[in-house]
Amino acid sequence: MSSYRAPVRDLAFTLQAVAGLDAVAATGAFPDYDADVMGAVLEAAGQFSEEVLSPLNRIGDQKGSCCKDGNVTAAPGFADAYRQFAEGGWTGLTAQAHSGGQQLPKALELAAYETVHSANMAFGLCPMLSLAAIEALEAHGTPSQKDIYLPKLVSGEWTGAMVLTEPGAGSDLGALTATATPRGDGTYALNGQKIFITWGDHDATDNIVHMVLARLPDAPAGPKGISLFLASKFLLNDDGSPGERNAFHPVSVEHKLGIHGSPTCVMSYEGAVGELVGEPNQGLSHMFVMMNAARLAVGVEGVGIAERAYQHALAYAQERRQGRSVWTGQPNAPIIDHPDVRRTLSVMKAKIAAARAICLSTGTAADLARHAATEEDRRRWKGREDLFTPIAKAWSTDVGCEVASLGVQIHGGMGFIEETGAAQYYRDARIAPIYEGTNGIQAMDLVGRKLSQDGGQAAKDLIGEMKATLHQLPTLYAGKPLERLANAIEAVEDATLWLLDAKADPARAADVLAAADAYLKLLGDVTGGWMLAKAALHARAGLDAGEGDAAWLEGKITLYEVYAANVLGHASSRLAAVGQGGALLERMSVEVLAG
Repeated sequence: MSSYRAPVRDLAFTLQAVAGLDAVAATGAFPDYDADVMGAVLEAAGQFSEEVLSPLNRIGDQKGSCCKDGNVTAAPGFADAYRQFAEGGWTGLTAQAHSGGQQLPKALELAAYETVHSANMAFGLCPMLSLAAIEALEAHGTPSQKDIYLPKLVSGEWTGAMVLTEPGAGSDLGALTATATPRGDGTYALNGQKIFITWGDHDATDNIVHMVLARLPDAPAGPKGISLFLASKFLLNDDGSPGERNAFHPVSVEHKLGIHGSPTCVMSYEGAVGELVGEPNQGLSHMFVMMNAARLAVGVEGVGIAERAYQHALAYAQERRQGRSVWTGQPNAPIIDHPDVRRTLSVMKAKIAAARAICLSTGTAADLARHAATEEDRRRWKGREDLFTPIAKAWSTDVGCEVASLGVQIHGGMGFIEETGAAQYYRDARIAPIYEGTNGIQAMDLVGRKLSQDGGQAAKDLIGEMKATLHQLPTLYAGKPLERLANAIEAVEDATLWLLDAKADPARAADVLAAADAYLKLLGDVTGGWMLAKAALHARAGLDAGEGDAAWLEGKITLYEVYAANVLGHASSRLAAVGQGGALLERMSVEVLAG
């Protein structure tokens, strides 16, 4: 089984050449950041992921966690690895300095966490949710909550959990029934059952902070009647240390297709003491701070698991010998010398690079939305962040599944055998398009809210930037690589205008929703191609200046061509799917589908 190697050079290149991290640094909002810090963070994250987390990945898959007597024990080695993770300061990369954080750019944190998710996706979920809890408390916590809980979460001494889903309330959170009853002392008694609570209980830390959605007694029905509460696994003593156990516990851990090392808990709240976070009946909007952070992080999970599956498949293709090479004539050649295998690996690598660029660029947009110099610039970058977040989550996790599946395919029959390890990446990857809002929900969010919230200006600005890059490409390419990007940009523009027009007519709501998935995939495909084109231009500039590894930079130029040939050529079919219309799907009635 191959070992994991963190793609530090690719991450640094993407941050600087594509994601625009230098523009973030130029805001002055990150005084301790510079290129040397970036390099040090990526190297250290890569080393920790390779040496500590990766060796536990298979153990976590085989052994998993255990729930007994109301307590969850993490998979073997995970608790010790988490303590090392916390001691390294990895949960405080972007947190504010006043809470003990390092106040570094979001995109750098995402890049570091890609290595964590590659090395051990089940482990990475634990600190990922702590990061989301930190963002929610920074945005909506009371001064007391920030003083008490943020330093512990930022240091990694305590972990966070997102507690939303119920047996009868999955994606429709408006249907949740958990209650919060005032206790007369400013706190609330939480009652109800929650399911699918990732790392809801474990033994890696001495406390866990649950961010819980529940209803107040006088709350209106539906999503407008939801409030957000903080419930600590252990009630705190006057000095802030964990004391008596709070009245909630895990009932069981789920038996899942993948991510076996991540305890997915059924939690029971039986009069648990909770504190209100933010305003009453505004819990859903407050939780969206946490959810959006987690959605982007899940996109990075997709990149990470794709990178791990790709590395595994590449190593196998270099070792496995069968048939004659069409290039060298060598008999019993490694299968990487078979054109279809090499094409498959090339497409895998190109899609990973595109997904990585989309996710890291979303992180840059998030920072510039807060710290750009003018209100106009901040508004423009906020539009870009909002537009990119559902693409980063959905498109990148689809890439994770596709690449992991192709990794199994490259292994052939051995890929279907658990001992080779390829199957685990496929099983682990499959959850990412489902949780934190299914990819279908991301598509509906994109066309239903994000696309039109500014009259479509964010999408129009993006298309304008794509066209500007297209005008620069003749210095590198001619013929099909240019034509395919030009046609793809035109397809995105046509689809965007069609959707904006359809959204203006309430009678065409079904048409808009029927187009959602195809539009997200089209926009993801073309945005990824545009970003690889930007990377190729940057690589050409490096070659012209005589800087860097020439062969590696030439690879960036070739990678765009691979992507243009294998992905951008499908833009016309994506566009056709956008226009299929709701009436066609309406005719596919239950009777037709079941007949």
